[in-house]
Amino acid sequence: MAEKRILQHIWANDFTVWKPVPTEISNRLGWLHTAEKMQESVPHLNEFAEEIRKAGYKDALLLGMGGSSLAPRVFLKTFGPKEDYLRLNVLDTVDPDTIATRSKLLNPAETLYIVSSKSGSTVETLSLMRYFYRHQVLSAGEIEAGNHFVAITDPKSPLDQIADQNHFRTKFLNDPNIGGRYSALSYFGLVPATLLGIDLVRLLDQAITAMHACEASVNIRKNPGARLGAILGELAKVGRNKVTLIISHRIASFGEWVEQLIAESTGKQGKGLVPVIGEPIGPPEVYGNDRLFVYMRLEGDREYDNAVTRLEEAGQPVVRLQLQDPYELGGQIFIWEMAVAIASYIIGINPFDQPNVESAKALARKRVSELTSSRFLPVKEPDLLAGDVLVYGRIHGKSLNEILREFLTQAKAGAYVAIQVYLEASDETDKVLLEMRTKIRDRYKLATTLGYGPPYCTQLVNSTRATPGRGFSFK
Repeated sequence: MAEKRILQHIWANDFTVWKPVPTEISNRLGWLHTAEKMQESVPHLNEFAEEIRKAGYKDALLLGMGGSSLAPRVFLKTFGPKEDYLRLNVLDTVDPDTIATRSKLLNPAETLYIVSSKSGSTVETLSLMRYFYRHQVLSAGEIEAGNHFVAITDPKSPLDQIADQNHFRTKFLNDPNIGGRYSALSYFGLVPATLLGIDLVRLLDQAITAMHACEASVNIRKNPGARLGAILGELAKVGRNKVTLIISHRIASFGEWVEQLIAESTGKQGKGLVPVIGEPIGPPEVYGNDRLFVYMRLEGDREYDNAVTRLEEAGQPVVRLQLQDPYELGGQIFIWEMAVAIASYIIGINPFDQPNVESAKALARKRVSELTSSRFLPVKEPDLLAGDVLVYGRIHGKSLNEILREFLTQAKAGAYVAIQVYLEASDETDKVLLEMRTKIRDRYKLATTLGYGPPYCTQLVNSTRATPGRGFSFK
């Protein structure tokens, strides 16, 4: 990379680092300077938060998918709301039960709705917006309803126009040269953060420090983004493409953001990295030779130290990232963004396009249009009825045990199991799924990923292309 001056080319916005044709690359490098630019907006953001508090709002409900929701969720879980600031909820699903539950928990008179979509046309986000806007009209009347909504989107997007038409309280127009998954330090992440009372100056200072550490003038061997990217890329080329994150509990939600960044950026053309988060750490003998472990440790937390040391002693590759306090996540956001861009260069893909995500959005819009006109939901016959469980797909076996055993035993080296759940999230469901993941890993030495739908559609659809396989579904 030093010989080819890759860092110099990246900082010069030279898209040919990745591909000779500039499809979705030449206008997707705004993240390099986002932290610096957003510094200027901090006073405005803090004034907005103060205005909302004085207006009597107690809750904020963010409506968004993928890159629009993950950074806010990280900030919420890591820092929580500061005293006298808003309670933030993040809704990134169209599951009817989850939506109904959230609606009942919120007082419409004290709730601010944040409609967040880069493209401004994401069908799930706009559907949620219409649902809650109608809910607000019934509660407060059409004149007052718009005052409970703010939009975060790109200039001149459909959502930009909707915000004007429906008299939203305000709108935050983001830099259009930033991709959704690279937008954590832009308005998409910082508007919810300021409503939580997070110190934006401190968060951005950490990001800017990391940005300077990753500049082209820094010796590439001491450049944290380049080093991490080289490790990710080179180990992926020799089969260790299951990036398994072990993270201190206080900042564990950061893994959710890294998961999407890696999966959507790298899983293309039969290549990619598979992010693995939420797996309980096990003894060395339950892992195959396809892992790279990244240990993000918060100062003073020794919970995983011994287990990680055992992995190292067994010959597993481990990257250790030490954080002094949670605000250093601002710097880690930039370092990981740079690392994924570097890793993508090494494995020969474009990290900034998203063919599968865009095709999935197009198919979703097409299906919604078809259902709207026909008002008919197609019903598929199950391939097996096992008690109360319906099974769909190319299956072999007459029971759930037989089907699962046959499915898992055919896995080849380098495969992994993606568990995609379209259920309302709950502690009970989480516990059962964690037990399932652990048993699969321990018995078959397979990495497992887990996603609640529909966000898993954007987080995992690309990464699954890294190791083609087949699957089936239970209902």
